[in-house]
Amino acid sequence: MASLSAWFWNERFWLPHNVTWADLEDPAPGVEYPKVGHLFTALPLALGIFAVRLVFERFIASACARSLHIQTGVGRRAQPNAVLEKVFTSITKNPDSRHLDGLSKQLDWEVRKVQRWFRHRRNQDKPSTHTKFCESMWRFTFYLCIFTYGIRFLWQSPWLWDTRHCWYGYPYQVITPGLYHYYVIELAFYWSLMFSQFTDIKRKDFLIMFIHHLATVGLISFSYANNMVRVGTLVLCVHDASDFLLEAAKLANYAKYQRLCDFLFIVFSVVFFITRLVIYPVWILNSTMFESWAIVGPYPSWWVFNVLLLVLQVLHIIWSYLIARIAVKAVLRGKVGHWVIAENKFITCLHFGHKRFEGGLRNYKVYCSLFPDIS
Repeated sequence: MASLSAWFWNERFWLPHNVTWADLEDPAPGVEYPKVGHLFTALPLALGIFAVRLVFERFIASACARSLHIQTGVGRRAQPNAVLEKVFTSITKNPDSRHLDGLSKQLDWEVRKVQRWFRHRRNQDKPSTHTKFCESMWRFTFYLCIFTYGIRFLWQSPWLWDTRHCWYGYPYQVITPGLYHYYVIELAFYWSLMFSQFTDIKRKDFLIMFIHHLATVGLISFSYANNMVRVGTLVLCVHDASDFLLEAAKLANYAKYQRLCDFLFIVFSVVFFITRLVIYPVWILNSTMFESWAIVGPYPSWWVFNVLLLVLQVLHIIWSYLIARIAVKAVLRGKVGHWVIAENKFITCLHFGHKRFEGGLRNYKVYCSLFPDIS
């Protein structure tokens, strides 16, 4: 085990040339450098955040939902039927024509009645609008609070105004209480999202979301372990800038304030494009790739960190294209709205509702992915 630990924490991978872990272990009195052990604080804090979420959703968000007349039910429930329930749970939730014909004859029901039963039964497994409203209100509150805290903290930090300060004196950079709290709270929040997945209503993107949260936790922990926390705070703040706007648009949609929802989605899109396609590459990637090269020089974990940030930028481009395509299609159809936004930080479905034309009823669905969350 000791040899495995020594291999994993190899100084030649994690630290710049001529720097050892011993150099960082005994700083001057009153000086503290990031240590891996600090990250364990995020685990009990994550449980605390999860508990706060439960209380918040039950007593605050739920009260807000009721005041907006958002019902707690899931609509019409399927009538109990042992035969159909067995097919639904064991064989298929979306029976084809062969199954429908067989079930119709077996139960002496019309095919449309069987189809209606399966539709109602599928809807029972979907979270209610009330549940989605409470979840979005919690996320909106957290994202807004952490973004506000991040802006206030960074406003007083020199690396916000000159990103070269992210690398001056690296890796001998002090971890201040404000910086520590910002990082650990963000890390704890994503740990709490992983915990809540096992208690929330199970969704189709469960595995994808779990991998996403795990990757986010890994990236935050990676940057803390090799003391890239200054530039890490910039990355966190840039991504937090649009998250609360998306949640606000979802809240307006669930409350049926359509014009407000449309407006907030447009604002979200603009902020998303500016932060992900302009600020992130011009400001942050320029610093991590070129300023750090000139001041510190490359080393193995530096390459890994920059490759991950470049992959993130590729995702930004893809998601921006998808968001723009959705917006353009909506405008061309003459209506920006009827977004039914079902988003779990990574997979977002912007579902254009039914819209009547002279030719009949058409149903538009456009699916797009959004990175929550390090985005």
